[in-house]
Amino acid sequence: MTPFELSVRFFLQLVVILSVCRAVGWIASRFGQPPVVGEMIAGVLLGPSLFGLLAPEWQAMLFPKNSKPILFAVAQIGLVLYMFVVGLEFRIDLVRSRLHSALAISLSGIVAPFAFGCLLATWLLRRDGFFSPGVTALQAVPYLGAAMAITAFPMLARIIVERGLTGTTVGALSLAAGAIDDAAAWCVLALVLSSFANDPKIALFAIGGSVLLVALLFTLGRRVLGAIAARAERSDKDNQQMFGWMLVLLMFAAWFTDSIGIYAVFGAFVLGAAVPRGKFTESLRAKIEPLTTNLLLPLFFIYSGLNTRFDLVNDAGLWLVAAAVLAAAVIGKTGACYLAARACGESHREAFGVGALMNARGLMELIILNIGLERGLITPTLFTIMVFMAIATTLMATPMFNWGYGRRAEPVPPKI
Repeated sequence: MTPFELSVRFFLQLVVILSVCRAVGWIASRFGQPPVVGEMIAGVLLGPSLFGLLAPEWQAMLFPKNSKPILFAVAQIGLVLYMFVVGLEFRIDLVRSRLHSALAISLSGIVAPFAFGCLLATWLLRRDGFFSPGVTALQAVPYLGAAMAITAFPMLARIIVERGLTGTTVGALSLAAGAIDDAAAWCVLALVLSSFANDPKIALFAIGGSVLLVALLFTLGRRVLGAIAARAERSDKDNQQMFGWMLVLLMFAAWFTDSIGIYAVFGAFVLGAAVPRGKFTESLRAKIEPLTTNLLLPLFFIYSGLNTRFDLVNDAGLWLVAAAVLAAAVIGKTGACYLAARACGESHREAFGVGALMNARGLMELIILNIGLERGLITPTLFTIMVFMAIATTLMATPMFNWGYGRRAEPVPPKI
């Protein structure tokens, strides 16, 4: 296809994607699910699991292979912009006041599911068809542990924002713990990939680079960002100019974390969290959030759904494995995070709310699974089973949260 033909096809894709996302999102809301869950389901419906199964010629016509890189690139822009907005809304004062709880929840949310994942990998290595030939236990065990430990950070963030939980203890603790969990999981993945590629520099760049970025942004970076915010509040013209420079910094932060193997969303989130709060942050949110959530972000969910297939799990034995994976995922995340929060003095309500939110894996799970499939670590069968776990835990998040925490959010005023 020519560039012009790809452009025409891309706009047709947007029409279908946005229409289906709105329709499925509305249906999901009727069942008490946030719109983000509807978008995730819409991605699966438009992929080979349903649309490709019922009308393969139409699905191939609408989403030809050579158009997927365009869809992926635009989706990444939407995800980065959205996570930047989430960072702008992240209340560091709540994390500081409950730093002990955030660290304990994060550690529990990593160690327990990671241990379950290691046990599952040891079990599955004894059976054929789950890991690619030549993959050793030292590669398979930590990889599946990291895949089980990861949290749906973008999904978690959007649920928190849509439910009005950003300014609450449960929202702040969940975001903080989710960010630490995913950063740790990506570092483990970097170690696995370095072992698989026999290149220790991959792990060194991932871990060292992420620490360096956080240190710079919250020291020297805070001064630079403060100067930009002060300049932006002088006039509308200055505001527009500084908005442009913030976009430059945002794309640089996303590029940096992506290039070191931690993924672009973390650079975006950390940059947003480092921006001093004030009129400029409200201006940034007003300019970025509406277009991002309504146009760009749904593309991320659709792209991931296009790579998901459920027809590969086709016998009782494989469904038994899928059930074991799901049980280990729920117990490892929800149970461990709940117990850690309770041990740190949080109420039963807030502890269960954190555990329910942390249980969602979502599309960050799909990303790490796609990496494993692409690098030849896992087979399509294990990929599909893990995708099933990711979707199931994400669908469970809102009902579990409503049951244990309730629908009412209680904002916590910032400390003076």
